[in-house]
Amino acid sequence: MGSLIDDQIKKIEDEIFNTQKNKATEHHIGKLKAKIARLKDESEKRKSQGGKGKGFSIKKTGDATVGIIGFPSIGKSTLLNQLTGASSKIGDYDFTTLDAIPGVMKYKGADIQLLDLPGLIQGASEGKGRGREILSAVRNVDLAMLMIDAQHSDHLQLIQHELHGAGLRLNQKNPDVVVTKKGQGGITVNSTVHLSQLTEELIKSIASEFVINADIIIRENISEDQLIDSFSNNRVYVPALVVINKKDLVDAKTLNIMKLSIQNKKMPVVTISATTGEGLQHLQEEIFTQLHLIRIYMKPVGKQTDYKKPLILRQNATVEDACRKLHRDFQRKFRYASVSGPSAKHDVQKVGLDHVLQDEDVLTIVTWR
Repeated sequence: MGSLIDDQIKKIEDEIFNTQKNKATEHHIGKLKAKIARLKDESEKRKSQGGKGKGFSIKKTGDATVGIIGFPSIGKSTLLNQLTGASSKIGDYDFTTLDAIPGVMKYKGADIQLLDLPGLIQGASEGKGRGREILSAVRNVDLAMLMIDAQHSDHLQLIQHELHGAGLRLNQKNPDVVVTKKGQGGITVNSTVHLSQLTEELIKSIASEFVINADIIIRENISEDQLIDSFSNNRVYVPALVVINKKDLVDAKTLNIMKLSIQNKKMPVVTISATTGEGLQHLQEEIFTQLHLIRIYMKPVGKQTDYKKPLILRQNATVEDACRKLHRDFQRKFRYASVSGPSAKHDVQKVGLDHVLQDEDVLTIVTWR
């Protein structure tokens, strides 16, 4: 059954390729794109129900998980070993890493789990190699680290293509679209902003592939592809960081052009040499930054502040989040908290569970006995 759906998708893709793109055909093409997205959702659902492939049985540990993604022999294993001391096989031939190898990078008090994933190949999103398992693992990380070779500037586009084909959206947020299904009345469309790329007719044409009766409210100026994404069930939005490896093998001008090109695509980028260790400190800092982690120093009642082992939380975390991470009793028996540092309005501020913490706050939690 899966191959029948794949044949349908291929046929529609050929039709889109052979259709001249103009104002008169945009609704037709939009509907075809939506049909492909719906068929891919259906195909993925059937494949997951079929239970094909074992996947990687890696338990997420630490404060955050980062997946290292790239083509074979790019230096992922070397990088993992440099940053974590994990024992990952290294070789100058393809497919040295045949499984997902975990390691923990300790940085600024945080335990950050790094996963050295097997090398991605073209066609991974269609299941080639161990593509389906690799891409499934990427869907569960907190940060995707796209590792490319300084000598192969085309690698990034190829990786992005595979990730996009698997429903992964890098450095994007879920489109602000609200779809409320109803029993009858067809499809109604309302927007709270001016839509420069979509007409009501096009929106209804795309939506009809997914819903029969629904009220649709669009609250940001989105594209046709973003609208399709908002209906699809398999989209995952993942922060991404680009790492250019083997910087020692190209000249400074070539490296700078490559770096600027990536930055122009609004993607954070770091240049390193995993072999020599150059740029690794900058990479650690960038990983910490892109994960949006903050350090909270705990000060137990009547004791000194513990600056050696901070509590690691995510940006915009509240006192309640801190209580939950420490122990459920802190939340259950909570009386009040006192905070000093960046989030405090004065030297020591008495706060409740909803107080939003900031990096390097000092926090005391007072509970009922």
